[in-house]
Amino acid sequence: MTDERKEYFGIARKIVSNMTTESWREIPHVVVVYEADVTGLLEEYRKIKERGDLPVRITINTLLLKLVCEGLKRAPKMNATLEFKRRLVRGCLTTHERIHISMPMVLPNGEMMTVNARDMGDKTLTQMTETINDITRRMRNTDLREAMFETAMDNTIKGLKKGRILQTVARLVGAKTGRHRVKTLRGKARKAYYAIPPTERLTKHDIEQGTITVSNQGSLYPGHRGMCALLEIIPPQVAAIALASAQKRPVVVTNEKGEDSIAIRTIVPVTIAFDHRALDYGDVTPFMRRLDELLAEPSVAASWV
Repeated sequence: MTDERKEYFGIARKIVSNMTTESWREIPHVVVVYEADVTGLLEEYRKIKERGDLPVRITINTLLLKLVCEGLKRAPKMNATLEFKRRLVRGCLTTHERIHISMPMVLPNGEMMTVNARDMGDKTLTQMTETINDITRRMRNTDLREAMFETAMDNTIKGLKKGRILQTVARLVGAKTGRHRVKTLRGKARKAYYAIPPTERLTKHDIEQGTITVSNQGSLYPGHRGMCALLEIIPPQVAAIALASAQKRPVVVTNEKGEDSIAIRTIVPVTIAFDHRALDYGDVTPFMRRLDELLAEPSVAASWV
């Protein structure tokens, strides 16, 4: 009798382990922490909730996501993808006008899935909420293994077209043989699943790579005190952002007379990781400066609804 239990990786862990390994092997990470004083923003949020005329319930998480999007508009190189050939030392950075956010979400069964919340840059808070609600609704009808396997096979075929023959063969062997075989739907179950219209479930279109990853860790553990210390960038993206939980902190504030005092403020630590091959600190600074401006005038949130 043994006290050990082996758990072979399913498709979700296979994808995460492969992508994060590539991230740390290939990308020189730089991490910056920005402490967002959201005290005034939360006051504005309470006013928005009290209006009572909104078609959907807007959450603090969506408000913070909107704040991030507004910051990214001032730092376009963060919303970009990189093609880099190390042997030839050739690189090309493609900036994207539209902000497609890779956003980790928790499935009803407790598993994690990263979805692509598309074109979030110019959406209102109401539209952002409707997008997230629609993803959540369709997620309930989604077989995680089937959707992720579909996406993984699509990426494998793209790799084959680029001449990555050995990689393609290795992935197929790893996914379809032995104890590590990925079990997908078959027969009647498969037919019934794919009979569900794509508008009612998540497809590869919903979980393929976005232009930047934003993880809201505060939504998973609201009471957590601390911040994300390390954050992986998923290639070909060049930046990733993690939002920690809101925390009350003693902060030095300066009044109109230039006098300092200690006040209790609500802080959300924002961790920013960027790819040093593509970006420098100066490319990220406009993002933080824009957040400074918005947080100093939180009434602007009323125009985001």
